[in-house]
Amino acid sequence: QVQVVESGGGLVQPGGSLTLSCIASGSDFADYAMAYFRQPPGKQRELVAQIFSTGTTNYADSVKGRFTLSLDKAKNTVSLQMNTLTPEDTAVYYCRVMIHGQKYPHWGPGTQVIVSS
Repeated sequence: QVQVVESGGGLVQPGGSLTLSCIASGSDFADYAMAYFRQPPGKQRELVAQIFSTGTTNYADSVKGRFTLSLDKAKNTVSLQMNTLTPEDTAVYYCRVMIHGQKYPHWGPGTQVIVSS
C-alpha cells in the first residue's frame, strides 16, 4: 500500500523561504508523477507544481520563478523549495502521487503553511 508523508510546513514571514518534503513508499515507483497541491482557506485545492519520473516539471503561474520542485528518484522524495513567500501562499499543502497503471492517486494528509508577519 502506497504511503505518502509530508513534512516542512510552518509559519514564515512575508518574503521568507520554506522547504516542503514528501516521501512516497510502498510501491514499485517505475513510472510516476509527484505533485504538490494547496488549498487556501475558503478556496478550492489547486495544483502548485508537478514533476514526472522523467524529470519534466510544470508550475502554476502564481509560483513560477519562486518555487522549485525537485525529485530524488532513489528516495522517492520530492522537495518544494518556496521563496519570496507572500500571504497569498498561505494554505494547506498536499502531496499527491500518481503511479502509472493505478486508477487512483495517493494523497498525503497535508501540511500547513502560514505566511504572516
